[in-house]
Amino acid sequence: MTETWKADLSTTTLTTPFAEMQPPMSVDAALGEANRCLYCYDAPCTQACPAAIDVAAFIRKITTDNLKGAARVILSANVLGATCARVCPVEKLCEGACVLPKEGRPPIAIGRLQRYVCDWTAANGVQVLCKGRRKGQQVAVVGAGPAGLACAAELAKLGYGVTIFEAQAQGGGLATYGIVDYHLPKEIPLAEVALVQSLGVEIRTKQRISEPANLWAEGYAAVFLGLGLGQGLPLEVPGAKLPGVVEALDFLQDTKTKPLARLAVGRQVAVLGGGNTALDAAIAAKCLGAEEVTVYYRRTAAEMPAYPAKLSLAREEGVTFHWLAAPQQVLGSERVEKLVLSRMCLGEPDESGRRRPLPIPDSEFAVPADMVIVALGQTLNPALPQKLGVRLANGLIQVDDSGRTANPKVFAGGDCVNGGREVVFAVAEGKRAAAGIDRLLKGVS
Repeated sequence: MTETWKADLSTTTLTTPFAEMQPPMSVDAALGEANRCLYCYDAPCTQACPAAIDVAAFIRKITTDNLKGAARVILSANVLGATCARVCPVEKLCEGACVLPKEGRPPIAIGRLQRYVCDWTAANGVQVLCKGRRKGQQVAVVGAGPAGLACAAELAKLGYGVTIFEAQAQGGGLATYGIVDYHLPKEIPLAEVALVQSLGVEIRTKQRISEPANLWAEGYAAVFLGLGLGQGLPLEVPGAKLPGVVEALDFLQDTKTKPLARLAVGRQVAVLGGGNTALDAAIAAKCLGAEEVTVYYRRTAAEMPAYPAKLSLAREEGVTFHWLAAPQQVLGSERVEKLVLSRMCLGEPDESGRRRPLPIPDSEFAVPADMVIVALGQTLNPALPQKLGVRLANGLIQVDDSGRTANPKVFAGGDCVNGGREVVFAVAEGKRAAAGIDRLLKGVS
């Protein structure tokens, strides 16, 4: 047992007004749900899991009350099992592949069963992962987000010495700082950071790498970049610098790190964007007391990249939506007072496959707003990758099938490679890179 890994995740007391969307499963409910599984021989649920968790195997172990064995199956494949159990779009992945709906029955609640196992494991301080016999080589991981943690854990299990350099005060990346508590209380990713540390991984927080030459000077044999996408795309319209215009991820981070009394939210809030971050920010603003929250999106609901379930949740919370509207100007004397937008129409599909939004001439209109939350996407700061001789394309780090960059000693994964996908894909890419690093350091690739 490793004490640093022990954490009671099933009875977490949240420090924000956001209750988790789903309560934890009871023992009886978990057993009943697990016993519905058919344990398919070809396990389409496992094939649909980017982290390759053997779903049928861990569910079968639940039915025999072997929760330690179930935890070993989950965490051996995905060290961020507790986080992914809460935030994975299971309806598109494992549960979406379940065969039961073909028989007119609901899919197995795989995500909730995974949470049940992971929460029990953490609450009881059960250690199911072991660090490998130490090898001489050392690996540097830049970024303690999901990709970096997954890569570090895999390398530690293989016996490598791993040091993670993290610019923030705590590890976990967006799982810690950017996912609102109704999806993921901060305590869960922090407990997973402790699990990775229990494997012998050193995490140096508040350590921003500006000169990569220092990494080679310290004797690291390889480097993994799990940088994420740290910079929000700016709102480039007149008045965008007025007080009251805030970046969505900064706003969400405040909900995770500041006392409630210090969280200022407007009365009439405008949210710009159509992704999951935009909707999270809108729901958070509503929960924090905003009277009116409106999401303005330049396309329609059909083209919105946010999950349909999150759109439904936002509507349930009282968020309204204004489609086919794009910002043109922010007005105000000392702070935001109004937002000017223009109406849009949809033209031919663009490179994303969605119909391109086009402004309608002379269609501008103004709405009152005392807070504007900008969620237009993120971009990678290219400074460190460029200094490491890493090739970029379309603002993202380019890698081969093993996660290796143009610099043969540098690997990468997560949002800085995939442009911003679900946590489980970052985990998969961290694991892939760890395997590539292992081959490199063994001299077989």
